[in-house]
Amino acid sequence: MVFTSLEFLFLYFAVTMIFYFIVPLKLRNIVLLIVSLIFYGWGEPRYVVIMIVSMVVDYICGYFAGKYRETNKKKARRFVIASAVVNLGILGFFKYYTFIVQNLQLLPFAFLKKIPLLADIPLPIGISFYTFQTMSYTIDVYRGDAKVQRNMATFGAYVTLFPQLIAGPIVRYQDVDDQLRSRPYNIDMFASGMRTFVCGFAKKILLANAAGALWDTFRTAGDVGGATVLGSWFGLILYAFQIYFDFSGYSDMAIGLGKMMGFTFKENFFYPYVSKSITDFWRRWHISMGTWFREYVYIPLGGNRCAKWKMYRNILVVWFLTGFWHGASWNYVLWGMYYCVFLLLEKAFLLKVLKKLPPFVSHIYTLAVVLFGWWLFVFENLGEGVKYLGYMFGAGSTFTLPGVTFDVLRNLVFFVILCVAATPLPKKLYYKFYSSGKGARVAVSVCCAAALVLCTGYLVDSSYNPFLYFRF
Repeated sequence: MVFTSLEFLFLYFAVTMIFYFIVPLKLRNIVLLIVSLIFYGWGEPRYVVIMIVSMVVDYICGYFAGKYRETNKKKARRFVIASAVVNLGILGFFKYYTFIVQNLQLLPFAFLKKIPLLADIPLPIGISFYTFQTMSYTIDVYRGDAKVQRNMATFGAYVTLFPQLIAGPIVRYQDVDDQLRSRPYNIDMFASGMRTFVCGFAKKILLANAAGALWDTFRTAGDVGGATVLGSWFGLILYAFQIYFDFSGYSDMAIGLGKMMGFTFKENFFYPYVSKSITDFWRRWHISMGTWFREYVYIPLGGNRCAKWKMYRNILVVWFLTGFWHGASWNYVLWGMYYCVFLLLEKAFLLKVLKKLPPFVSHIYTLAVVLFGWWLFVFENLGEGVKYLGYMFGAGSTFTLPGVTFDVLRNLVFFVILCVAATPLPKKLYYKFYSSGKGARVAVSVCCAAALVLCTGYLVDSSYNPFLYFRF
């Protein structure tokens, strides 16, 4: 089940909220665990078993890691390793087995040809998120950053927490430890969460989906002899907006749902397209993912408190893993290495140069790098990607065609809306208006209701509603 389905909006969400708030406070984690398992297993109940295995393993490993942390560090470390082996093993099998075997069989060794190639291994939705989350619990307990959670239902509620289960943000245990034990609730918090949810919902449905539908049109233009330079550039820019508003929209929905239930999740996207360097971009884009890799990979490797060459090595390792985490395809690895190169250059000297340049120059540089990064990201078939890149620079394409020019011009207003919506300006205007008085707050509530109705109408009328997180 996904947030942008009619089943979620008008069945699951309503029933869940009723049960969640009518039960006593001490039973809410149990209710949360049950409804989250229902949410996850709605379409494919068999995947629930995998999640439960990961949950039980980390509950046990976390318990013993905490038990031996002070008395037997070596023994405690074994349970951390066991947690990592099991979780990464599950993730590796379902997500990477076929990819690895296919590439091994390309090598000129006969014994590699005998490795069984299992076709159509299903990818459990959200597996990259919840395996990382459960590992963070065991590691946090081992480090002393979090207390051992002895209540299985409470720990299960953390692992299966449906607002962020399938699309993030990646919530570390230490960030919600206290909230799992006791979390505040009031009507203002619920209302704020509802507004955040509706905002994310509108981002996804009205902006991301519309941009994505246009991107699909321009992407396939070459297949029917309509490839143009203008259309190819415009299409890729639209994809950049689609993935931002899709990902940030889901994060906003997750944060809003969490707030409605008493949880406070950290911001996951902070206007990355206003960045003036790639370093700054990755401090703003999918913050929870960047934080996870920094806390559990980069810093344990030595971070930047080591020899310079080791720091560069650490960045290389992190970005190889970041790329590979996104999908079992070489384009994701290349995407990670692509950003690694620019981050290394900025660490070495480029960041100092950018700070001396006019802000708009640094901004253009960042947007250009990010745009070509999305080109690498979106084309799992590298041959198709190279062909599309050729269209962008005139190889096999004309500059424009009358129909393409018309499509671009008629979507210019929408394009401007996308540009403005990707900046902090709308949020600043919203807070200024909302704080201006009671009438403004009523108007905001009416607008939220209208947006919800409009998005619902779109879902009923349109068949285009992709879930981009399926590949993760």
